[in-house]
Amino acid sequence: MFPSPTGRVLNHATMTSLLRGLGIDAVAHGFRSSFRDWAAECTDAPHKVCELALAHVNSDLVEAAYRRTDLFDRRRVLMNDWAAYIA
Repeated sequence: MFPSPTGRVLNHATMTSLLRGLGIDAVAHGFRSSFRDWAAECTDAPHKVCELALAHVNSDLVEAAYRRTDLFDRRRVLMNDWAAYIA
């Protein structure tokens, strides 16, 4: 969503600096929080799909050992719905 000019992962402070520079009184984590609230309140997407969309790691080691899918196609649908919502 926010490509780096170098092609590498953006530094964690980049979004914070951008928001401050634009005079926006918000934190970058708010983007993730807004998505998660919308997904919970406005969609029927399963919890696991929403969490994987946020790249959250499963802390249950037993479940993680058996659940190897990334639910990519389901995440794509969810993220397309999110894009339509914010547009």
